[in-house]
Amino acid sequence: MVEATAVEPTQDGTAAGDATRAADALAVLQAAADPVRWTVLDRLAAGPACVCHLQEHVTVAGNLLSYHLRVLREAGLVTASRRGRWVDYALAEDAPARLRAALPGSGVAASSGGCGTGR
Repeated sequence: MVEATAVEPTQDGTAAGDATRAADALAVLQAAADPVRWTVLDRLAAGPACVCHLQEHVTVAGNLLSYHLRVLREAGLVTASRRGRWVDYALAEDAPARLRAALPGSGVAASSGGCGTGR
């Protein structure tokens, strides 16, 4: 049995929750940073597409495209739905918001001065 332990804030006031959010943001950014995956996201931003249509726009083998689509699904940026023997992919509804939220400084209140300068 695993016991839950309280996470104390570090000296600078951050807690383990911040580390978890940072790890999640990093996973989203890493998924989107690959040129093939970025191309897939760009194509899906225009609307859902089946693999055969995505294959026309990327220069990788089909099995490698499947791998990239799996990475995007696991990152929560893409959804998949089966239509007979075809699989249609779409940009996840919250993908643009998740990508914006993953950027450094998003959702963080601006510092008022910092370093004790009073500026």
